[in-house]
Amino acid sequence: MPIYNKLVRDHVPQVIESTGKQFSTRILNDEEYIKELKNKSFEELQEYVNADNDVNAIEELADLLEIIHALATCHGASIEEVEEVRRKKAEKRGGFEEKIFLIEVEDE
Repeated sequence: MPIYNKLVRDHVPQVIESTGKQFSTRILNDEEYIKELKNKSFEELQEYVNADNDVNAIEELADLLEIIHALATCHGASIEEVEEVRRKKAEKRGGFEEKIFLIEVEDE
């Protein structure tokens, strides 16, 4: 039986159960949950980096966004609060729309 030892979406156990396969799960405590969400974010980011077309890229971005929603909740914030912080940072420092690539800055 393959061993996964990773955080999965809430309905994955029902999907596996519908196939008649045996499996085991456990519920993480809060500390483990945040750690595994962080691990999952790296996994999904790597899948985004490796996406070979726009459709797959959007799928992986959606997965990353789902993780961001969960992490915001873990840190006592709503996604709207995270978006407000993002908006304020964009007002102050800008976004990434202009595709600026910094080469170097003179030392003092």
